[in-house]
Amino acid sequence: MDHEAKDFIRQRIEHDIAKGQLPAGVVTRFPPEPNGYLHIGHAKSICLNFGVAQEYGGATFLRFDDTNPSKESEEFVQSIQADVAWLGFEWSTLTHASDYFEELYKFAVDLISNDKAYVDSSTAEEIRERRGTLTEPGQNSPFRDRSVAENLDLFARMRAGEFADGEHVLRAKIDMASPNINMRDPVLYRIRHVHHQRTGDKWCIYPMYDFTHCISDALEGITHSLCTLEFADHRPLYDWVLDNSNVNFHPPQIEFSRLGLEYTVMSKRLLHRLVEEKIVDGWDDPRMPTIAGLRRRGVRPAAIRDFCSRVGVTKVDNRVEMNLLEFCIRKDLEDTARRGMGVLRPLKVTLTNWTGDVEIMPGRWHGKDESLGERDMPFSGELYIEQDDFAIEPPKKWKRLSPGEMVRLRYGYIIRCDEHICDEAGEVVELKCTYFPDSRSGSDTSGLKPKGVVHWVSAAQAVPVEIRSYNRLFRVPDPSATSFLEDINPDSLEILQGFVEPAMIEHEDTHFQFERQGYFCKDSKLPGVFNKTVSLREGF
Repeated sequence: MDHEAKDFIRQRIEHDIAKGQLPAGVVTRFPPEPNGYLHIGHAKSICLNFGVAQEYGGATFLRFDDTNPSKESEEFVQSIQADVAWLGFEWSTLTHASDYFEELYKFAVDLISNDKAYVDSSTAEEIRERRGTLTEPGQNSPFRDRSVAENLDLFARMRAGEFADGEHVLRAKIDMASPNINMRDPVLYRIRHVHHQRTGDKWCIYPMYDFTHCISDALEGITHSLCTLEFADHRPLYDWVLDNSNVNFHPPQIEFSRLGLEYTVMSKRLLHRLVEEKIVDGWDDPRMPTIAGLRRRGVRPAAIRDFCSRVGVTKVDNRVEMNLLEFCIRKDLEDTARRGMGVLRPLKVTLTNWTGDVEIMPGRWHGKDESLGERDMPFSGELYIEQDDFAIEPPKKWKRLSPGEMVRLRYGYIIRCDEHICDEAGEVVELKCTYFPDSRSGSDTSGLKPKGVVHWVSAAQAVPVEIRSYNRLFRVPDPSATSFLEDINPDSLEILQGFVEPAMIEHEDTHFQFERQGYFCKDSKLPGVFNKTVSLREGF
């Protein structure tokens, strides 16, 4: 990739290298809060932070921003580590914001000592009312001019647990008239009498993200603090905290666009509601945009990395078409997934002139890759084909089975439909067909010319499976955060009872192409269940 083709972050890194500003190399970090599972939007940040460090021989910290213990859990910590590793990345060091709680406290004390921070005893509502608006300046708190000694005493007592939640906060003393609302004396610490997953009950005051994040970056020697665009307005505060703290290093904050994806929501708050209100079956439901959900659906890490690369790094937020993600998934599976036969909606076929026993037919797992080997396919006088492959009154250019017409059974024989049997409701439940013994695929001497080819499984040997076919979780490309529950697609999951050839069950592989159907994978939790990963072609 030449210089002009590189994104602005890589250009910045190469500029810093050329200027000799990175004696310790490139050091990045991925700093998730463990309050939910990672989603496809996080994957972009993971690929960027770990990717640029790899490209320039650097290192990446995985740092958990665990400063809000009421919403965090060990389950989320473990899931995040699993997702990053599954995507193919290794962190150089695993850290937690809580590792620095003592140091952060000391930095806060230094700010108070330098009259750069004060304890505010206002209520949350009073602080909000005095904050001002985008067009009107804020008002100073009546506690803003407390003496340094009083602030130090109150802050120490806050730490000692003398006060209730919300009774006091520590605020930076910056400028209540700043045009940037983030600079209007932001809160640095709040009281939370909550058990922390790592530090237990040692602390009852917890630092805010804007205070914690920049100092953690400095302590870890992060050379490029990469974050999404919503933090651009926070950059002056990031710089103010570091400029007014006794740190030896001041990383630059660089913002890039967030990844939005059609027919999904990315807000953890909304994803929590989907899980808690049981609209989906957990964080790893294959309809979820979480990395765990995509993995369970059958998406592989190479496809996600390819997707993030194609989306690119820009300074403009955008909502990416779902078709691009599905293209990357399809592209990854096309050359590597073994191809077998599965019938999703079975229709029984009886070969009336079949007199033999079960016949074993060899079939290659992949038409273009002999290294994937072959499998045995049993063939008998009773088969299942797809309901959609038969029509009593076929449309024009119909290339499947209909009364009196012929098709070839893939890898097998040509058959002709002689009779169709319907149930009381008029639904076709069985076909009576003739097969032509001299028409076997690969040694056909029949001279017959069927209209098309259909897939099948032998009824006696086929393995019954549950097939879960997924559509979009939402009916609209851009679900509203305020009414997103109304946008839920009621048909996002279709459960079918079908059959697959036995070799697919016996093989250790989990990903398969069902010929003519799509790509499917064995569910990681539910035996006998296949999840549809993606269709064979664009569209749904």
